[in-house]
Amino acid sequence: MTMKHVLAGTGLALLALGTSAAVLAANEMQIDQRVSKTLQHFDTINSANLSLGHKAAGMLVFPRVTKGGIGIGGEYGEGALLVDGKTVGYYRIGAASVGLTLGPAKHSEIIMFMTRESLDKFTSSDGWSIGADAGITVVSAGANGSYETQTQQKPILGFVFAEKGLIGDLSLQGSKISKIKS
Repeated sequence: MTMKHVLAGTGLALLALGTSAAVLAANEMQIDQRVSKTLQHFDTINSANLSLGHKAAGMLVFPRVTKGGIGIGGEYGEGALLVDGKTVGYYRIGAASVGLTLGPAKHSEIIMFMTRESLDKFTSSDGWSIGADAGITVVSAGANGSYETQTQQKPILGFVFAEKGLIGDLSLQGSKISKIKS
């Protein structure tokens, strides 16, 4: 399968969701409100999330990532990069997949850059692919509500969650993140 077919599949997947990227586009105020609400929810999932977030050099928050399709799938979401609790840029995430995909699903994603070096590498890139440009450690909730030291020492941590809590079995692999130009 060529990249052209995969990209065409992404478009078909978005059409299957009954929407397009243009319709999904939110304004900055809407994104900021969604990011704030998502972070509040994230902090209630696990009591250690708040302190882990304070240790991060930056956090990329995607409040609504919509994934779906029929056979060929795609996902799309918009979010913000926060440094020291302030929005420094707006980003979109997208991916395409081939396989057993049927129907729509929504989730949230937070990517924490735990080192200044990993944050700088992200912000200096023009389009960033998870897996190709950086490896992300996807974190699932620990039974005791804390994260082991080894996890906290990883340069980039990824969290995928829905209304009921963290989802440990979703992969961020292959997602492409790009800055939304103002």
